[in-house]
Amino acid sequence: MPASRKILASIEKSSFIRKMFEEGNERKKRFGAENVYDFSLGNPNLEPPERFREVMLELVQDQNPGTHAYMSNAGYPETREAVAAHLNKGNACRFTADDIVMTVGAGGGLNVVLKTILNPGEEVVIPKPYFVEYNFYLDNHQGTASLVPTNPDFSLDLEAIAGALNERSRAVLIDSPNNPTGRVYSSGELQALGQLLSDYNKRTGQTVYLISDEPYRKIVYDGVEVPSIFDVYPESFVVTSFSKDLSLPGERIGYVAAHPQISDRSGIIQGLVLCNRILGYVNAPALMQRAIPRLLEVSVDIGAYQRKRDLLCKGLSEAGYEFTKPEGAFYLFPRCPIEDDVAFIGDLREENILTVPGSGFDGQDVFLLKGHYKFHIILNRGPGKEVEFVMALKEENILTVPGSGFGGPGHFRIAYCVSDATIERSIPGFARVMKKYR
Repeated sequence: MPASRKILASIEKSSFIRKMFEEGNERKKRFGAENVYDFSLGNPNLEPPERFREVMLELVQDQNPGTHAYMSNAGYPETREAVAAHLNKGNACRFTADDIVMTVGAGGGLNVVLKTILNPGEEVVIPKPYFVEYNFYLDNHQGTASLVPTNPDFSLDLEAIAGALNERSRAVLIDSPNNPTGRVYSSGELQALGQLLSDYNKRTGQTVYLISDEPYRKIVYDGVEVPSIFDVYPESFVVTSFSKDLSLPGERIGYVAAHPQISDRSGIIQGLVLCNRILGYVNAPALMQRAIPRLLEVSVDIGAYQRKRDLLCKGLSEAGYEFTKPEGAFYLFPRCPIEDDVAFIGDLREENILTVPGSGFDGQDVFLLKGHYKFHIILNRGPGKEVEFVMALKEENILTVPGSGFGGPGHFRIAYCVSDATIERSIPGFARVMKKYR
């Protein structure tokens, strides 16, 4: 046996999104890239800003000695100071470099936070729909996910969160703007959540942390702003990266910010720094750390993503699709015209349109193996419908991802970080599939 049973099982349960992305590459070779509409992966199609290229040229010509040497595991002090100063512009609390740990992207940052705070068997409450990789991150550190529903418009269901808290609860993990819904949690929602957690801590003597995963913070539309959790709750962490707003997903650079008034601040910060090291990251990439202080006020053209959103929403609305218009990120999470999201996605795939079903992240393991679909359904749903929906989208060579994978059965996810032409050419295929199921 080449790998452990646990890892082999995890491979089978691994992200449907990545598998759809891989199939998309194969279908592009077969049908031609212009005839495949791949909405499966949130891989930014915009190039990094020109300022990023200028900074890179400046840095690679730096002849100062020691630029490639070991550093503090928390990251360069000057980089952390710059991040702290940036955070101080938008928060009532005051950050210093000591509150910041530079990380290998947001994924690395979340693992660092979870390793720092979790005891074996403790739970993290996560509103769904949610990002499926959280399950693996929690398993890395012997934690478990306690999934709770959101409201029909994907706003936080505070009663559900309150009902999920118990003696094993260690944190609540939110993602705003949300992947896959594009929902931005409002200031009122976050204030109510902060009060709920404060009251719970006071009543029980526990400390339940609030973790906000924010790689899409700058990608918001129509004047929407992402409220700060730091203004509503002191037992909190923000984890973010520059993958989306600077179009640098391959560079793996991000940070963790801990609230300056978090309980046992010294122990928490020391824990974050230690975990950054012992998880094998050691430190965030040095070159990117030196670049970030010069790029904190820079982003890609957010207007381009808003244009793509509007183009897609217009086309799908005219075709009869129902959805909540996203306020941020670059995902749309429409309702399926049938309850079986995977079957519908199968029809879109025949139109060469690749999207992601919303069902695949809700305790259902949906994965592609050697070009065929294999399903482990551990909810009370029949396997046939899920397959039918995926195959419906395949009929149009439209690749999407079923919503059950995100804890949102009956929906599917479209990642519209693609060319405008891809969106425009896909609309007739979406319309044909909708007509089939009306």
